[in-house]
Amino acid sequence: MVDMEGQTNRFILRKRVQRLLRLNMTVAERKLWQQLRGKQLYGWKFRRQHPYGDYVLDFVCLDAKLVVEVDGGQHVERRQDDEARDASLRAAGFQVLRFWNNQVTHHMDAVVEAIVAALSATPPPSRPSP
Repeated sequence: MVDMEGQTNRFILRKRVQRLLRLNMTVAERKLWQQLRGKQLYGWKFRRQHPYGDYVLDFVCLDAKLVVEVDGGQHVERRQDDEARDASLRAAGFQVLRFWNNQVTHHMDAVVEAIVAALSATPPPSRPSP
């Protein structure tokens, strides 16, 4: 498990940015969350709108160190920012997958397959003993 304590920007925590983002998820984010929540993907736990450093990650599996971002049209203009963010996350040991909103809404099976493929490179989480 990745230790997250002390790594999150205080502004994000103080303003509860992640909570606002959870309440205002896009249609694509909501659809993807339905696929990721509740350890549905082979027991992997995902978090949504999770604060990490100066960022709020759309979806993250901390055990697999996998970040999944769902991008809308505004990201076309913020490409350099996204590249810097991805580089920072990769430097911290994360793998980053990015999908466009229309990929999630129209090609969900392919999106989930890509996520499963990324997860398969990591040993599955251990099950708690009874």
